[in-house]
Amino acid sequence: MGRHGVAETLTGALVLVVAVVFLAYAVAHSGRTAGTGYTLHARFDHIDGLAVGGDVRIAGVKIGTVTDEQIDPKTFSAVVSLTVRDDIQLPKDTGASIVSESLLGGKYISLSPGGDDADLKPGQTISITQSSVSLEELLGKFIFSVTSLNGSKSGEVSGSKSNSGGQPNGSQQGGAALAPLGK
Repeated sequence: MGRHGVAETLTGALVLVVAVVFLAYAVAHSGRTAGTGYTLHARFDHIDGLAVGGDVRIAGVKIGTVTDEQIDPKTFSAVVSLTVRDDIQLPKDTGASIVSESLLGGKYISLSPGGDDADLKPGQTISITQSSVSLEELLGKFIFSVTSLNGSKSGEVSGSKSNSGGQPNGSQQGGAALAPLGK
């Protein structure tokens, strides 16, 4: 019995060592940086789906990370803190927008550098921002507009099917129910 216990203990230890090595490899190659860079802030009306740890990108290339999200108690706008790599100097008129990574979710901040000669300093706020677009809200507006459009068309059709005599419109004009189209 003692022999089986030692073999099982060694096998368990080997499995734990392999798991720790795998975990260390995964963390080292995850693409996450240690938060080096300088901090900037941006104000948005809403940041639906943007999470702390989300990417900050320019032209699709990751240059930073979202580090904090808060609510300004006076304006009730979302204040997002982000870090940008030290080797990237952004002009003062840089714009920030929250963009969807795909239809399935995942949002990040996309920066659009401007042409100003002065650069943003650490701790400053990006003033040109565009909030997140809610896919659910857009879909709701689309469905509402389609149902409203269909409702108004069906009202026109049902109201113009017959005249006061109970006969289809145009029947009194010798059978010419429809006017020519186009020209």
